[in-house]
Amino acid sequence: MTRPSLDALYMEMARLIATRATCPRRSVGCVLVDARGRVLSMGYNGVPSGRPHCTDSPCPGAGYPSGQGLDKCQAIHAEQNAVLLLSDPRQVHTAYITTTPCQSCVKLLLGTSCVRLVCGSQYVHTGPIEEWEANGREVVFFQAPDLGGLIVG
Repeated sequence: MTRPSLDALYMEMARLIATRATCPRRSVGCVLVDARGRVLSMGYNGVPSGRPHCTDSPCPGAGYPSGQGLDKCQAIHAEQNAVLLLSDPRQVHTAYITTTPCQSCVKLLLGTSCVRLVCGSQYVHTGPIEEWEANGREVVFFQAPDLGGLIVG
């Protein structure tokens, strides 16, 4: 059996977490880890707790394509949910996200100690990644292999 790299492991975790998303427009997962590779927090996109899920009762932004109508979308982004659950945002080293973050999430992550983004795909807007890199931070695009065959139950 081949042991997966940490990037492969955490990207697979982000993909799995994204399946919990309650936004019909896009399913995003995020895993935040420290410099030693320990998981600090995880999040997926969806409406705030207590509200009906958009998959059950669509919000006003549900019909817009990804990247449009953002002011009408009621979902909290995966990165935002993960940061909300942190005990100390100064411990974050790497964010594993199924897609590159939007402008708001880049600003939020710039406010942590995160220096590395590992992303599965490019979001429709490229400006946020350019801003991330302009701040001396690293971006890696990584397609995690399907680890389903490695998991023994």
